[in-house]
Amino acid sequence: MTSFIDSLTHFVAAHAWLGYLTIFLAALLEAVPVLGTFIPGTTVILALSALIPSGDLGLVAVLVAAVAGAVLGDGSAFWIGHVRQRQLLDTWPLSNYPGVVAQSEAFFHRFGTLAVFLGRFVPPIRAFVPVIAGALGTAPAKFYAVNIPAALLWAPAHVLPGVLAVSVLDRYGGIAGLEGQAKHYWIQAVIVTAVLAGATIWWWHRRKRNTAMETS
Repeated sequence: MTSFIDSLTHFVAAHAWLGYLTIFLAALLEAVPVLGTFIPGTTVILALSALIPSGDLGLVAVLVAAVAGAVLGDGSAFWIGHVRQRQLLDTWPLSNYPGVVAQSEAFFHRFGTLAVFLGRFVPPIRAFVPVIAGALGTAPAKFYAVNIPAALLWAPAHVLPGVLAVSVLDRYGGIAGLEGQAKHYWIQAVIVTAVLAGATIWWWHRRKRNTAMETS
């Protein structure tokens, strides 16, 4: 893990655009129905965000990439549902996950358009609510009125923890006075911790999703 993170940090430092692209794709793919439940986008975003305090990535650019990916991903899923309507829910691959589809549909009926906002923070239905909102006939204007604010809140919630962790260590943990490789190792340690924490959360949510599907 350490060698991978070391390679990643060096590569992103030399090719920052790839870091922004990775964050954009991670946010986008999380909104793809079915596929989004298997993509650890949160882990990727959290890990790369830890590179912001060192200057390898810019905070504003990272937030823009995350927001753009989230809005475009949810928007694409919504329009697919909007065009195909309810028949989409009975076709592959959604037909293979009737439990999660039913759970997401019930969530939408309970909260209405607000479900688009809340669903972004509730795995495993996060990857299903946008397409279901479209399939159930939600007006595009109503969808985007909720989807965009949700993305604007979701992005900082995933980016800022990594930034804060490194910044606190930099200020109070003594790494500000370190030089070269020693400081680099400290940053690596924070990123590895972020990756492990994110991977654990992702695994727990995926296990919860699988349990929900098995009992449905």
